[in-house]
Amino acid sequence: MKAKETPLRLKKFTDQDIPLLTEWLGAEHIKPWFTDPQAWLDEVREREGEYSWIHHYIICGDRGSIGFCQYYPYWKSGEDWHGNIPVEGTYSIDYLIGEVENLKKGYASAAVRLLGERIAEEKDAKRIIVQPETDNHASRNTLLSAGYSYDTANGLFLLEI
Repeated sequence: MKAKETPLRLKKFTDQDIPLLTEWLGAEHIKPWFTDPQAWLDEVREREGEYSWIHHYIICGDRGSIGFCQYYPYWKSGEDWHGNIPVEGTYSIDYLIGEVENLKKGYASAAVRLLGERIAEEKDAKRIIVQPETDNHASRNTLLSAGYSYDTANGLFLLEI
């Protein structure tokens, strides 16, 4: 069943979700892209403190938890891969589908669209940029399916809000 047929929702991440995220970060289909699981876990543990500027969620479907995602104001991240895109009003996202049986069902694209809707509610939001690994074809296709375009000059995916 495609995610378009099954409504997804984003649930605010809680401490009860840490064991599930830990399990997902150890999954073979996730490890190549989330190479430092401890850093991700430290970040969610500090979501009310040092990383309070990042919005963490569990992607939920009608049968339970499907994945993890987050969005953040790009300028607060200290990252510098934005090319010539202004950092003011720029947000970025990260996402994963936790269980292999939930891959290739449209859930990731649906979750990315939901994140975009959340970001659009931020008063300063103008755009979202994402830069998945070049060989992460699934993520790149997810972004295209969710309405992003590839910005060749800057080597990233872009969605104007």
